Amino acid sequence: MIKPDLTLTIPENLGRVHFVGIGGSGMSGIARLFLNQGYTVTGSDAKDSPNVQALRELGANVFIGHDAANVGAADTLVVTGALWQDNPEYVLANERGLPVLHRAQALAWLIREHRLVSVAGAHGKTTSTGMIVTALLGLGQDPSFVNGGVIESLGVSSASGADDLFVVEADESDGSFLLYHTAVALITNVDPDHLDHYGSLEAFEAAFVQFSTKASELVVISSDDVGAVRVTATITAGRTEADAAARVITFGEHPESTVRVHSITTTGPVSFSVAWQGQDYSATLRIPGKHNAINAAGAFAVLVGLGFEPAASLDAIAGFGGTQRRFELHGTVGGVSVYDDYAHHPTEVAAALAAARTVVGEGRIIAVHQPHLYSRTRLFAQEFADVLENFADQTIVLAVYGAREDPEPGVTGALVSERFREPSHVAYVPDWQDAADYLASIAREGDFVVTLGCGDVNRIVPQLLAALVQARG
Repeated sequence: MIKPDLTLTIPENLGRVHFVGIGGSGMSGIARLFLNQGYTVTGSDAKDSPNVQALRELGANVFIGHDAANVGAADTLVVTGALWQDNPEYVLANERGLPVLHRAQALAWLIREHRLVSVAGAHGKTTSTGMIVTALLGLGQDPSFVNGGVIESLGVSSASGADDLFVVEADESDGSFLLYHTAVALITNVDPDHLDHYGSLEAFEAAFVQFSTKASELVVISSDDVGAVRVTATITAGRTEADAAARVITFGEHPESTVRVHSITTTGPVSFSVAWQGQDYSATLRIPGKHNAINAAGAFAVLVGLGFEPAASLDAIAGFGGTQRRFELHGTVGGVSVYDDYAHHPTEVAAALAAARTVVGEGRIIAVHQPHLYSRTRLFAQEFADVLENFADQTIVLAVYGAREDPEPGVTGALVSERFREPSHVAYVPDWQDAADYLASIAREGDFVVTLGCGDVNRIVPQLLAALVQARG
């Protein structure tokens, strides 16, 4: 895959900007901002999509398929880390000597004059970013933002606002979150991930320490996650108690959290209270799951850290209705409901399925798991098997979605299914139509089906629904 030079000096004028892989959730959001600021934007993607159609309506010229001719008269190329070195547009840009920017470099350049709130962490970034943006709008603010998923109530993943505040989901997967000139940093957790890039847990946590120390105003960080606790200890070492308290706000269920979340009720939409400066504030979200109460506490900590009134902040957070691909209902056939979720790490899978359990009632949970990345599947096969078996009643494991990685010998979805303690609870079915037919044969009224993964597993949903219709027709 491409490893862009993150030390590259970015030209003062980017001119005409061409996005390779423009349809992705992150890339499309950044492209939208460039269009909003009057830039000429072109792009390419492997397939058409609603994101591509929306960008065309805003004036972007988007090609389907990758070809050197697509670059046209572009002055700057913007790419993702998922691109391959032999991409013809990338090759031509290098031959021409054009600046080739990682998407985070392009975004950092675009927002360099703003007061930046950066949301990072192995899980919960998209939801937490959406909560902060939704709350700021509810508080009468007009922030700019780029999120990793479409905010349901807004119908977009990015927008240009009139205020100085800019909220971004900051991607730690390749270290590019260190490019931003962050004022307020929110760290949802430092759960080990992306070790294919960092090489070790120590290097992964060191990147979050660096991200924290770069924040010019405030760090908001989990008090429950063990990795985050280690990061907090490092960044507060040597500071006076008053100085550390002024610079760092912790949040979570830990008794000594600066913002302590408690009294969580997970039956249906989650209800909870947060304790802040001797006062309790309560809310009920529109979305389920204990993890979302924790996410809301982090968003609350950011808002009060920015100076907003606590009760109004929590009320505004409660208006958040979710983001696409986060426990998103796609249809119900014969009493069987089919949801899709972006969860692709064991901790995320556990959170998504635990949230489903709170609202499924007497029905069962059937997980359709698409392993993402060969390296992650190899490293976490046992952890995936454990959480799937513990939180779902039945699991269907699909083939690995390799994304930016080449296949590894012996690494398939079977690595996960073979690690179940009870083989009758799981089936490895790499062919999608076979998987849909198998699901239809085992599902019954009241069940929740949840597709899980950050690859293209959401594209199997129509097949699942069609198979359910046929089985019940």
